[in-house]
Formats: sequence, C-alpha cells, structure tokens
Amino acid sequence: MDMYEIVRQHRILAILRNIPLDITLDYCRSAIEGGIRFFEVALNSQDAYQQINLIREALGDQCLVGAGTAITAEKAEKSVKAGAQFLLTPGTPRDVLEFCVQKDIYLLPGVLTPSEVASAMEYGFKTFKLFPAGSMPINYIKNLKGPYDNTNYMAIGGVSENNIADFFRAGYFAAGLASGLMPMDKVKIGDWQGCTEHVKQICDKAKAVIYMN
Repeated sequence: MDMYEIVRQHRILAILRNIPLDITLDYCRSAIEGGIRFFEVALNSQDAYQQINLIREALGDQCLVGAGTAITAEKAEKSVKAGAQFLLTPGTPRDVLEFCVQKDIYLLPGVLTPSEVASAMEYGFKTFKLFPAGSMPINYIKNLKGPYDNTNYMAIGGVSENNIADFFRAGYFAAGLASGLMPMDKVKIGDWQGCTEHVKQICDKAKAVIYMN
C-alpha cells in the first residue's frame, strides 16, 4: 500500500538505528515532545523486533512505528508480527513488494535510479524513500521527477539539522534523520530535554519551507 497520505501528515521520520533498548522509550518520547511522531526502527539494529514491539505497546497512541531495512519477505513478515505499522526498504526487492501488495501492508520502497522507480510503480507505489539522498546532487530529485512527475520522495541518508531545509526546497516531499536527529553526546548522558530542543529546531527549520512542496 502506498504511503502518500501517511507521509503527507508526517513529513519528518525519526530513524532508530543502534539505539540501546533500555533508552528506547526516552529517545522516542524526546522526539515526540520535539514534534516528530513518525518512527522507523532499522532491522539491522540489535533487538530491533523487540524495540518495535516496545514502542508500539508503550507509545502506540502517540506515534506510528515501522521497520526499516526490510530486505526480505521473511523480515517483513516478522516485523509486522512484532507490531510494525509500515515497512521501508533500501532498494526494491520484489519479494517484499509482492508481500506488501498481497497483504495490504504500507511500504515506502527505497529507490535511487529511474529503473527502480519504474519497477516499484509496477506494484502501484508512487511514494518512495530516496537513498542515499545526501550522496546525490541536490537537484537530482527534480531530474528524477521529470519523467515521473506523479511521484514523491522522502530524503534519507545525510539529512541533518543544517541541511533539512535544503532538501525540502529542492523538491523532496519528506525527510528522515538517523544520526542527525539528536546530539549523541546528549543521548549518552540522558539529557532528554536537550534532545527535545534539538528536535524542535529541526522541525522549525523544516516547517519554514515544508509546504512549498
């Protein structure tokens, strides 16, 4: 199932990659208080499935949580059983595309090239994760949307407080942040108020330009 409406309502994604299980809820609450209610747990993190279940059980009424790096149908199915409300992939694995279409599961397929966009569109998708966005020229998105003008893209990879507004100005529909979401020195000492303030700054910078797209 295409994620256009969900992404339209949640234009910034918080990506949890290698966040220790024991601080997961503090981390997520800090992001929620800062203005983000859209989470991805990377499946190549330790305790990822348990983390998804924990967030869903404790904060399910405050946010949406999905599973990223869902590179096989087996991982996709296990994620859904753990409570994931949507999935993300770094590429376009056909078994995952087929699984999500057959099971009516929300998916944000990862694309980089026109061929990958075309492949995912065959399954009915029009909203994508462009990865790694930070490694591409900032105007790449406009060139990609030229032949595929009815598609929308979330920038993931290299997004930070300093450049998030640039991605939205360039034409990205949404953005996801992992290491750039919170200062790790503050995370390590449990300065959650400081983390919340950082997230607020990110959201404020994005909101200044977000509705240009």
